[in-house]
Amino acid sequence: MAEKKPNALVRFGQGAAKFFRDCKNELKKIVWPTPKSVFKNTGVVLAMILIIGLFIFGLDTVFMNLLGLFMNIAK
Repeated sequence: MAEKKPNALVRFGQGAAKFFRDCKNELKKIVWPTPKSVFKNTGVVLAMILIIGLFIFGLDTVFMNLLGLFMNIAK
């Protein structure tokens, strides 16, 4: 005789339990960075943001001045 399948609620509970067990096992595999490396990488990111921001500001200034020059010529 074929064995009866558990109802949907039991299957859902078993699936959810397996999901959380798998999540817990995956979290154990994570290698977290040291605070020193986090602060170092944060400094690198902030420096790059500043450099790129200044570069874009410079390009914007140059292009706005060129546009202003062309707009004055068109008058």
